[in-house]
Amino acid sequence: MPIPIAELRQKIEAQKIDNPAMYGTVDFAFHPERLLDGDVANSELRAYPDVAAKLLQNRELMDRMAAYTMMGDAVADPYAALIPELGFQRLVAMLVEACDKGVDKVEGAPAELVTFIRSMEATPSWVDMKLVEEGARLQRVAFANFAPWAIRGAFIATFMNKYAALPMALTGTLSNKTAARRIKETATFFGTSVLPGALTRFGPGFKAAAMVRLMHSMVRFNVLSRGRWDQKVYGIPIPQVDQMPAGLISDFLISSKVLKEGREDFTPEERAQIELSRYRCFLLGLPEDLLAQTPRGIVDAWNARALTLRTGFDEETCGGLLRATMEADLVDATTPAGKVRDRLERSFAKVYFMQNFCDGSEQTAASFGVKIRPIDRMRAAAVGLTLMGQVQAYGVAAKTPVVRHLADRRLVGKVRRYLGGLGHAEFTTDAAKYKPAA
Repeated sequence: MPIPIAELRQKIEAQKIDNPAMYGTVDFAFHPERLLDGDVANSELRAYPDVAAKLLQNRELMDRMAAYTMMGDAVADPYAALIPELGFQRLVAMLVEACDKGVDKVEGAPAELVTFIRSMEATPSWVDMKLVEEGARLQRVAFANFAPWAIRGAFIATFMNKYAALPMALTGTLSNKTAARRIKETATFFGTSVLPGALTRFGPGFKAAAMVRLMHSMVRFNVLSRGRWDQKVYGIPIPQVDQMPAGLISDFLISSKVLKEGREDFTPEERAQIELSRYRCFLLGLPEDLLAQTPRGIVDAWNARALTLRTGFDEETCGGLLRATMEADLVDATTPAGKVRDRLERSFAKVYFMQNFCDGSEQTAASFGVKIRPIDRMRAAAVGLTLMGQVQAYGVAAKTPVVRHLADRRLVGKVRRYLGGLGHAEFTTDAAKYKPAA
């Protein structure tokens, strides 16, 4: 059952009392500029007024989305707030040890770390790990084949709104090297999560989720405690609702497809993939209130978040992040083959971004700084045909008893090789490189 709105608001206010080092100066009663209430024309859902009109009738959902716009991570934030006392390297080291060996094995583990890990270990009753594993198996096909080509295009989508993108800009992500690192960390987390057993207690996916949460909490602590954040404009850094796009994008795409086909329920295969995402999001700290179970519920939650978010694309924040992402070196282009792959990957990423986040409009993509040339379409089409052939081949193999397991083993190997090529993901943030908010 969803938390009653009154109780949710009390939890939000409690952040100030429970974690004064981070939230002591935050006024949770203040209505930030980013947060809209019924102003459809200025929202990220402005292109769909009919959808917005229906959502505005669901006051409970809209109030809940607005509330979570002011909610951080209630268990990871207090741990990150120990930075002045223990230093960020020590916090990272203890978290790694807690994930690898168990929090009981960490000498001198602070209570905040114990609470953090115990909350992740408290698997909700709705989680079916067999279903989660099946969802991971199904998503391995898409990840192994599409992720190396689409990750840049998907990452761009997170920078289209200045209110949600500012934390990334403040952490110094406006450079080729840093943008590449963040892209690779994102790919590492989601790639790791689809490996067999990755999301079990001592699996690498569990550990990666904990590290991502700590990184986000460190960002919140550093920008709030160092006076580099304008709460009146932006609310709080990386609120729960801003983690929905990355965590639930696959759920949204699957659910949208289901509804377009006139269905209201998932097939067994779709359900497995949804449950993988829901459990992965639980490990990332998203409250169950934001993890809808039905196609309609998932799409409504996604759109409700867009309806509460003021539109805003500025050249300095969004444009800088976008350019850094497009220029980031994700492929070794020092060889002739590498140069060809680099060109193909960049073109495919542009077209992927246009098709999935700009309603297929070249003009819309160009307004965000992503210009689609004829050569980009040609390259993307060539890559797309190849990828579709691979996906279809694995789909046939998955339904053939004799080769099903062999095909899956090959996919696992393909994911591992891709992850190996990404290098070690640190999931850390260096406050010394932060920039002041404009």
